Amino acid sequence: MDPNQAIPLGPWLTAAGLLTEADLARAEERRRTTGERLSDAIVRLGLSSPDEIARALARRLEVPYVDRDEFPASPPFLQRLSPQYMRQYRFCPLSVEQGVLLVAQADPADPTPADDLRSSLGLDVRVAVATEGAILDAVERYFGTGSTAVQRVIETIRDEEVDDGSGEDVSSLRDMAFDAPVVRLVNLLIENAVKASASDIHIEPFEDNLRVRYRIDGVLFDAETPPRRLRAAVTSRIKIMAELNIAERRLPQDGRIRMGLEGRRLDIRVSTIPTLHGESIVMRLLDRAAILLPLETLGFDPRTQRQVEALATLPHGMMLVTGPTGSGKTTTLYGALAKINSAEKKIITIEDPVEYQLRGVNQIHVKPKIGLTFAAGLRHIVRQDPDVIMIGEIRDLETADIAVHAALTGHLVFSTLHTNDAPGALTRLLDMGMEPYLVASVLEGVLAQRLVRLICAGCRTPHEAHPKELRAMGVESVPSGAHLSRGAGCVECRGTGYRGRTGVYELLRMTEDLRSLTLRKTPGHEIRQRALTAGMASLRQDGWQKCCEGLTTVEEVLRVTHEDSEG
Repeated sequence: MDPNQAIPLGPWLTAAGLLTEADLARAEERRRTTGERLSDAIVRLGLSSPDEIARALARRLEVPYVDRDEFPASPPFLQRLSPQYMRQYRFCPLSVEQGVLLVAQADPADPTPADDLRSSLGLDVRVAVATEGAILDAVERYFGTGSTAVQRVIETIRDEEVDDGSGEDVSSLRDMAFDAPVVRLVNLLIENAVKASASDIHIEPFEDNLRVRYRIDGVLFDAETPPRRLRAAVTSRIKIMAELNIAERRLPQDGRIRMGLEGRRLDIRVSTIPTLHGESIVMRLLDRAAILLPLETLGFDPRTQRQVEALATLPHGMMLVTGPTGSGKTTTLYGALAKINSAEKKIITIEDPVEYQLRGVNQIHVKPKIGLTFAAGLRHIVRQDPDVIMIGEIRDLETADIAVHAALTGHLVFSTLHTNDAPGALTRLLDMGMEPYLVASVLEGVLAQRLVRLICAGCRTPHEAHPKELRAMGVESVPSGAHLSRGAGCVECRGTGYRGRTGVYELLRMTEDLRSLTLRKTPGHEIRQRALTAGMASLRQDGWQKCCEGLTTVEEVLRVTHEDSEG
């Protein structure tokens, strides 16, 4: 330690020429009388300014000084710290770089905040000095009720400008929806979701509050929440943006918002449903200029990737990708299309909505309101002499029938289905009413998939598997050379231990044996067992392999896969 750092603040300030002995005596007297800190007493007496005291502390402790204007526009997100705690210890997080958290602290000699941050977040902590006023203002801006800009906008909306939405005055709702602060508030909710890399925004009305949540890496997190009194205004604004009927509050509605944000083009799918306390809204965020991810980056093991590429280069037939909503099916299909996209092939897609834009590919956006459904569009697509057809989703028998006959007449058809596993696609098509011989003739392969969160690289730590985890994964031991890990939780991953996602896959390749089982309408669980016996790796098995590679955790794999789906 520098010898100067052991000198109490008062004598050090006099030694540095910032205070006279008489000034220090006055400040000490006030401190004894009021019980306040010496630095506060010095400021209250007008003997020095807060900036001068802070700069002197920084020099004394040989740490950086951060001026009020040098605070960042937005802070790192610390999920495990409350604004009250930051105010109590007068500190504020500023940035995270290469695993080091920089915090501004009014009293850098107090080790409590840095020690707590190290233990709770697993980060190295570097302390800088700032004035108490600058820190408290920043904490309020960053972490106060609502968020910085959101709270400021809310405060500009007067109570008389809104109502609870219980009335039937549509013109009043429309006026609220076009009120400038309400417009700005809804835009901010969307902007903050985009900055957080959220895939969905959930706006849910309850009796006492309006809840806003963002889905990030497949998991919901609470976000800045407007007060309950703004429910009708926020709901009406979103419905107008999505071209929905603001007077209709008894029936579900679906719409779409197209908007530009910081140079990006967003396509937002909007769904509303009536609930006990108002309309619940979910907005799915789609970046129309999103970068298409090649197959090599989606998490396939080498063997499965080779098989998927082989399916994508067949001259005709059908390949299906299955999984729940938000499991990355469309991303996988586009990765396959990008692999075969060339001047020699005509590729046409019909989707709801078009999620990626592929150069050289004819893409159709379904519009059910004018009769352009999947089935209607597909009838015309087959007359366009395509080599490859991609159907966003097979939802009904009519679409399935046209798709199967397109595959029978020399086209390669890609599509998606909602099933729990790969063999389930066979029974789903039969349940829709497709003839077994048609399914057996055209189907070449089914890829089931899920998305699991990746362990955060910034706080990855080794992990020893518990016997209960091994039993849940259906294995007896950890293979030699495995690198089981977990995330300790840090600023970069919002304290979750995860950052980013990858896929786990289950690929069923149609064989003569499986075609024979399909013709006999064999139950799905028997088809699955036969496929596993023939060498198909299950979703859970692929997930366990990624656990052994240190990419994800057993908890994540168990979260997205079902025990009964593993046969």
